[in-house]
Amino acid sequence: MSKTVLIIGGGIAGLCTAITLQQIGMNVKVFEKSTEPAVAGAGIIIAPNALEALNPYRISDEIIRKGHPSDGFNILTDRGRLITQLAIPPGYGNLYSIHRKDLHHILLSALPPGTIEWGKQFLHLEQKDNHVQVTFSDGSQAVGDLVVAADGIHSNIRKQTLKEDIYRYAGYTCWRGVISVDGLPGLSHRFIETWGTKGRFGIVPLPKDKVYWYALINARQGDSHVANYSVEDLQRLFQNYHDPIPSLLLKMASHDMIHRDIVDITPMERFYSDRVVFIGDAAHAITPNMGQGACQAIEDAHILAECLRVQSDYQGAFADYDARRRRRIKLISKQSWRTGQMAQLENFLFTSVRNRLMKYAPKRIYRNQAQRLYKFQLKG
Repeated sequence: MSKTVLIIGGGIAGLCTAITLQQIGMNVKVFEKSTEPAVAGAGIIIAPNALEALNPYRISDEIIRKGHPSDGFNILTDRGRLITQLAIPPGYGNLYSIHRKDLHHILLSALPPGTIEWGKQFLHLEQKDNHVQVTFSDGSQAVGDLVVAADGIHSNIRKQTLKEDIYRYAGYTCWRGVISVDGLPGLSHRFIETWGTKGRFGIVPLPKDKVYWYALINARQGDSHVANYSVEDLQRLFQNYHDPIPSLLLKMASHDMIHRDIVDITPMERFYSDRVVFIGDAAHAITPNMGQGACQAIEDAHILAECLRVQSDYQGAFADYDARRRRRIKLISKQSWRTGQMAQLENFLFTSVRNRLMKYAPKRIYRNQAQRLYKFQLKG
């Protein structure tokens, strides 16, 4: 099937889709609203399932080479006591942390020059009998056989197509940042996440002597007071947490923090509409509690390309893609939502019971969950 495919969005989902579709011989063009390849963000974790999905495209080796490996997460109390270890099962490899801009560079390097047009803000699209026409805010237009909507959680293509609001506020808000490891006590090669009554704090080592950190606290959606928190506010909030959390925040500057409320979307009833197919956050934005947002977008890209390769028409390919992805996306979305609610408990009694149940839960429960999460399967 030789088609011209217009990909709206040049983030991880869009770039991975461009790579996979070019591999099956499609004419691909990516349109990104940013004027240059400068990526805002902090760290990102690429799990074994995403590495497996990227393996045929010679990208996994580069992520492994440039990323920081870990065999799992330690979940700690605010005093630093171990609640449980969420380990990667034997035979599945490692998690790899990498700065988002470095991952973006790896993906860009895998695409031929001229694949991406920068400074193209999507305005609207029209689906015709035999093509799709996309108009951008600068007045320019593009015509293709198919459109891949990879324009993120606030997808304008989805809003134009779906019309209804499918956003869900998770009940908590998040700050993120990257900082040097110099002078920080108590760091481990393993990723850690601390669950306390004042909030949750994650520390993820990165290459080049950096760490990616994130802090989550319960708050009303859009609370302007909370949104304007300085690093000093976070220091006061987490001052009694174990090292290196207080030391890390003392090294941080307010202007280097990224803040956003945590929102997901209920997965779309169908991941396509005639000649338009949705992938990544545009189709099924997931709360970040499983570290699977980008990973599921990468799986999307692989499966979509496989469906388009084997199906003789795009309608059948899109229907097959939807069928293959829907159950897995719903399960991970639901599990991530529940994990967030459990991790954000504030009541001391409830958190004590939670911690004890997690500490003494049979290890096979975590192992089975991890195997389902980290096993990438082309079929099913």
